[in-house]
Amino acid sequence: MTNALTRMMQTRDWILADGATGTNLFNMGLESGDPPEFWNDQHPDRISKLYRMALDAGSDLFLTNSFGGNAARLKLHGAQKRARELSRISAEIGREVAERTDRDVIVAGSVGPTGEIMAPMGALTHALAVEIFHEQAEGLKEGGADVLWLETISAQEEYAAAAEAFALADMPWVGTMSFDTAGRTMMGLTSAAMADMVETLDTPPLAYGANCGVGASDLLRTVLGFKAQGTERPIVAKGNAGIPKYVDGHIHYDGTPELMADYACLARDAGATIIGGCCGTMAEHLSKMRSALEERPRGPAPTLEQITEALGAFSSAADGTGDDTPAPRRNRRRG
Repeated sequence: MTNALTRMMQTRDWILADGATGTNLFNMGLESGDPPEFWNDQHPDRISKLYRMALDAGSDLFLTNSFGGNAARLKLHGAQKRARELSRISAEIGREVAERTDRDVIVAGSVGPTGEIMAPMGALTHALAVEIFHEQAEGLKEGGADVLWLETISAQEEYAAAAEAFALADMPWVGTMSFDTAGRTMMGLTSAAMADMVETLDTPPLAYGANCGVGASDLLRTVLGFKAQGTERPIVAKGNAGIPKYVDGHIHYDGTPELMADYACLARDAGATIIGGCCGTMAEHLSKMRSALEERPRGPAPTLEQITEALGAFSSAADGTGDDTPAPRRNRRRG
């Protein structure tokens, strides 16, 4: 399949993705509990600004403001019938921004989890999950997204349902999961299991990897877990800007631009092709990440000890597989 992202990956050693959506929108005035997707038609100028901030900081790829834009999530706000519309608008704004940019950039249609538990543990059936994801995928496709971007998934069943839905929409896609529970996803999947799982899908992603989680160190350990499986599929690393802390009534991420620059280069050396930030990652982080990736030479894959030395301690002693050697825990974070 020929598409914009495949062409970019064929000519680039690394691709810089964007940073946080929620963190940046909160700084623009979004209130806690309000769905960011409503801003696609209420404040399109602010969504356009969000996208431009990433591109101006050096991102080659940015995600649309549609993470919670599926019917299951929007139902919480009585807007389930607007899933396709709000996703389409988010991509239309992104397409307009991309076409005003004087270099090649990728508009990635963000698709987050449904927020429901898949059967048999929960009420969400495979067929309904496919329907929900398909509706959002069609909206993003209509809006002009280059690729669909599944993120922050915990269950492999939901990941597989999204893959089926994206095939129905005839769209290329990328898919990441969040390994936030002692090296596993909330539903127990390890990095090794994910690397194996994506290859069993009838329509596998162009690239796969990890996003969000509990910090940059843990995310890079997960990337090393992917590479240890011998995968040749491009890997995505999209980690948070440090660790969240509650300061003066707000969530603040303690990762400095300098720390995120170190993280970006370590992610590249660990084997990631698409590198970006998640929660807490601002334009100043992205700018430092871009400069570091351009200026610092590629090195060998980092050891676990080198990762903790640069980025801080892991949140758990092991990565969930039971066969790794934990690096020493550190009490201080550099930068």
